[in-house]
Amino acid sequence: MTNTAAEPGDEGPAGSDSDARRRRPAGAAVLREDVTAAIRLAVFTELAELGFARMSIEGVARRAGVGKTAVYRRWKSKLELVLDVVSSVAELGVPAPDTGSLEGDVRALLDVAARGLTNPVAATVVPDLVSEAARQPEIASDVKAVLLDEQRGIAARIVHAAVARGDLPESTRPDRLLDLTVGPLYWHVVVVREPLPRGYLDDLTRAAVAALTALTEGACPGGR
Repeated sequence: MTNTAAEPGDEGPAGSDSDARRRRPAGAAVLREDVTAAIRLAVFTELAELGFARMSIEGVARRAGVGKTAVYRRWKSKLELVLDVVSSVAELGVPAPDTGSLEGDVRALLDVAARGLTNPVAATVVPDLVSEAARQPEIASDVKAVLLDEQRGIAARIVHAAVARGDLPESTRPDRLLDLTVGPLYWHVVVVREPLPRGYLDDLTRAAVAALTALTEGACPGGR
C-alpha cells in the first residue's frame, strides 16, 4: 500500500466522513498532485486485479493510502474515476506512425494496438467499459470517446499521409482503417482470448491494406 500523506480535509485511510467534514478548512482544499497520482495508480492496480464490476472506491482509497473523501473530492463516481484515468493515459498521446508507406504505417498501428490490448489492465477494463455502456446508454458516448478518440486521430493521420503520397484517394474514410485493423485484433485478443499466431500482424496488415485499397478504388469510378 502506498503511504500517502492526507490532504487538508482528507479523513485519511481509517477516518470517518464525519471526521473529515469537521476538519475540512473553510476554503476549497488544494488537491495535492502526489495524492492524485497515488489514486490513479491504485485504480489501475485494482482494475487489473478485480475488474470494473468488483472495483470499489473504498478499495482504491485503501490501496492508495488515503481516505475515500480524497477520491470523491476529485471524481463523483467509480465510473467517472475510471473513465478519467483511462482517458488520461490515452491523452499522453501515441504518435502516428510515419514510416513512409501505407503498409508500414498500418503495421506500426497494429503493433501499438496489440501491445495495448494484451496489457492485463486493458484486457480487463476495455470489455468492462463496453459492457457498462451497454447497461447504461446515458454514458455510452463518454465511453466511446475515451476508447475511440485517440485511435480515430491516429487513423486519420495515417490516411491523410497516404492521401498526400497518392497511396489512397481523398475519399478514404479513416474509420474504415480501424474497422479493418483494430476490429479483428480486438476480436482475437479480447473476445477469443488466444495468443496471436506467429505472423498474424503481418497477415492482418496485408489484408487490411488490400481491403482498404479495394474499398476506395471501388468507391471511385475508374479506380485511383
